[in-house]
Amino acid sequence: MHLKVPPVAVFLIAAGLLAAGAWLLPVLNVAAPGRLVPAALLALAGMVPALQAVRAFVKKKTTFNPMAPDRATTLVSGGIFRFSRNPMYLGLACLLMALALYLGTLTAVAIVPGFVWYMTEFQIRPEEDSLRKLFGDAYDDYRAQVRRWI
Repeated sequence: MHLKVPPVAVFLIAAGLLAAGAWLLPVLNVAAPGRLVPAALLALAGMVPALQAVRAFVKKKTTFNPMAPDRATTLVSGGIFRFSRNPMYLGLACLLMALALYLGTLTAVAIVPGFVWYMTEFQIRPEEDSLRKLFGDAYDDYRAQVRRWI
């Protein structure tokens, strides 16, 4: 697999960039009052599918280590995976959007799409290649039925 940077590290870098943008570019801050509740709801909306995904992997007794998709023993396609092939990465993107909303920074306009692009190119595509090699037509059928993100 081509992956060198763990997804959590990419998330933390993106979160750090959001915080730095809010601090270094205050002209791009549009912090509205009452943003804590919507930010918390968005964070929760991201955490729920991510935790459901981990639970599904544990239940099927297969790996959820994003650095080793070639160790998967089962193609998990039920539960939350009926709606997104990557609910954990979707959850991380939602957490970034929640942080951006909380900070009130417009730097999210560049950072969140940059995170999605990076994850797609350097994490998801290599994972897809590994899963295609492991599960063949079953994975291709799954890909045809379920979108990559949402």
